[in-house]
Amino acid sequence: MTLRTSTDAGRQVLQDGRVTLREQLPADCALLAEGKPADLVWIDGVPGEGTVVAAGMTVAADTAGVFQPGWGVFAIQRSEDGVAVGGIGFHGPPTDGVAEVGYDLSVSARGAGWATDALLVLARSAFGRPGVRQLLATTEPDNLPSQRVLERAGFTRVADRGGLRAFELDAPADAG
Repeated sequence: MTLRTSTDAGRQVLQDGRVTLREQLPADCALLAEGKPADLVWIDGVPGEGTVVAAGMTVAADTAGVFQPGWGVFAIQRSEDGVAVGGIGFHGPPTDGVAEVGYDLSVSARGAGWATDALLVLARSAFGRPGVRQLLATTEPDNLPSQRVLERAGFTRVADRGGLRAFELDAPADAG
């Protein structure tokens, strides 16, 4: 598998195998935050709850003047047909070399490895950027499927943070 990075209408696009991650800019996120599909075809018709929340975070960052392209929401799309199956991205740019990630999948896409594949693509892209030394993800204690995604993607469980299960992934020695 080979990570390909490109741009499309000002959006960063990351593609590897069956997964394409397409950046959602603030204008896209304004629609997604309202539960609308934006310019995407979603497997279940509309974005999932996590994508709606993350899009709202991107809109808030843009409104505050702190949005940085490439550090927000990406739609997870099937490379074969462009259908969006979920969302993934960053909670903002890295702080002290650590970038926090989050993701969700549409109900119809769960259990097929999409989140794991998307997380691996996002991690490779992040570690190819200067200054990113670690990724952090948190989950609710009872979200075992998400915890399994993180483990399959190579994340290691660390001390809980604020009642959430925390996982970290360090940059490979040859990264960035």
